[in-house]
Amino acid sequence: MRRSATRETATIRDAELVRRALAGSGEAYREIVRRFERPVMSLIVRMVRDPATAEDLAQETFVKAFRNLRRYDPRRKLASWLFKIAHNATLDHLRKKSLDTVPLEPADAAGEGSWEVLSAPAAWAPDRRAESAELLAGLDRALARMRPNYREILLLRFREGLAYRDLAEVMELPMGTVKIQLHRARKQLLHELEKLGLAPAGAEAAKQEPATSRRVATKESPE
Repeated sequence: MRRSATRETATIRDAELVRRALAGSGEAYREIVRRFERPVMSLIVRMVRDPATAEDLAQETFVKAFRNLRRYDPRRKLASWLFKIAHNATLDHLRKKSLDTVPLEPADAAGEGSWEVLSAPAAWAPDRRAESAELLAGLDRALARMRPNYREILLLRFREGLAYRDLAEVMELPMGTVKIQLHRARKQLLHELEKLGLAPAGAEAAKQEPATSRRVATKESPE
C-alpha cells in the first residue's frame, strides 16, 4: 500500500501536490521535499561553497515555502517558486557574511552528471569528452572563481533548465538584463576554463557578445 501511494504521488502535477498539502496531506509535503530537495540543495551548495551551510539554507528554504504555501501561484512552476525562495535566502546569507570560495571535492562534482553544456553546448572537442572526470572537476573550479550571481544564473539556466522568463522571475531582473548577465557569465566561465587549460572548441566565438545584447545594454543596466 505504501509503495503504491508513493508511485501515485510521483505522478501528481505540482499544483495538485500543493493543493493536497494545503488540505493537510503529510504525504504531499514529503513528496514536495523529495521532488525538489536535491536541485535546491545543489544550487545553494554551489553558491555558498559550504555543504553544512547549504544544508541549513535548504532547510530554511522549505520551511519558508511551507509557511507561505498559500501564496504559491499554480500557474507557475513550483521549482521556480522554490528557487526564488532559495535565491533570496542565499543572498541574505551572503550579504551577512563574506565567504571564502572553497572548491568542492572532485568526487562531488563528478557525481552530478554532465556539465559541459554550462560553457558552450556541444562545443567540447570529441577527444576531450573522454576526460569527463577532469573536465567536471575543472568546471567546478572555474565556477568557484566566479561572482555568485554569475554562478547562479549558469546553474539555473543550464543545470536546472529554467527558461529566460523563469530566470527573470527567480532573480527579479528584467528579461534583457537576464540575457546580458547570462552571456557575460558564459564569457567569464570560458575565460576561467582557459586559465585552467580546459577551454572547449569554439571558445573564442562563444565569447563574442551578440549584437542583440549590445542593443539591450543601451536600454537597461546589465548589473
